[in-house]
Amino acid sequence: MNESDLRAGGLGRPPERAVGEHRRAAEPASTHPQPELVERASRRVFTAEYKLGVLAAADACRQPGEIGALLRREGLYSSHLCAWRAQRDAGALAALARARGRRPPDPRDARISELQSRAIRAETQLAKAQRIVEVQGNVCALLGELLEPRGASETTTP
Repeated sequence: MNESDLRAGGLGRPPERAVGEHRRAAEPASTHPQPELVERASRRVFTAEYKLGVLAAADACRQPGEIGALLRREGLYSSHLCAWRAQRDAGALAALARARGRRPPDPRDARISELQSRAIRAETQLAKAQRIVEVQGNVCALLGELLEPRGASETTTP
């Protein structure tokens, strides 16, 4: 074995780095993601309907080994069944069926806001119409005074 084999661990593999040791600049960085690794692990989330369905299927099992086959098929553990049965018995699954997060807006609120905006728009149009009628009345009065024959009615000669 030569010196490079000793550094490589003797099997032609690159030497393993200690935790926290950085890659040397001479080693090229892998640009392709490794398919075996999950980028970010996440917990599985089961809906209340799914839990109740699995519990109903488990309760329907009569032959030995059917529950195990169900668990393997669904990718579950027996502890899931135990916890879900306890939740079902405590009535927690009924509460879990509600959607999490912000409640959807009430359709009546949308209708109220629409009617309020329509009322504001109608009030502004009414105010404009009242101003127009007022201006038209003033114009009519002014034109009436200007077009009225004053000279004949005021001056009478004996």
